[in-house]
Amino acid sequence: MELTTAAPRRRSATRDADGMAVASFILGLVGLLALNVVLGPVSIILAATALFRGTTRRGRAFLGLGLGVADLVVLVAFMSADNTLSWSF
Repeated sequence: MELTTAAPRRRSATRDADGMAVASFILGLVGLLALNVVLGPVSIILAATALFRGTTRRGRAFLGLGLGVADLVVLVAFMSADNTLSWSF
């Protein structure tokens, strides 16, 4: 009696890209509230990579891209309103 098993499934590039699109959206959203100097660029990079890899969640990727840019705009707005180029504690 021969026992056969199914071949292990490999994660597809589309599935990885979908995860990147969702992560980009979430990090961009959190970046509006805290750590926008770090989370903004990460969100932009993840969104661009997800779009390049052909995600099926293009809307989420574009939202993540927009929120990442908004994170950086908020950072620049706060820095210009405070007339400083760095954080002071």
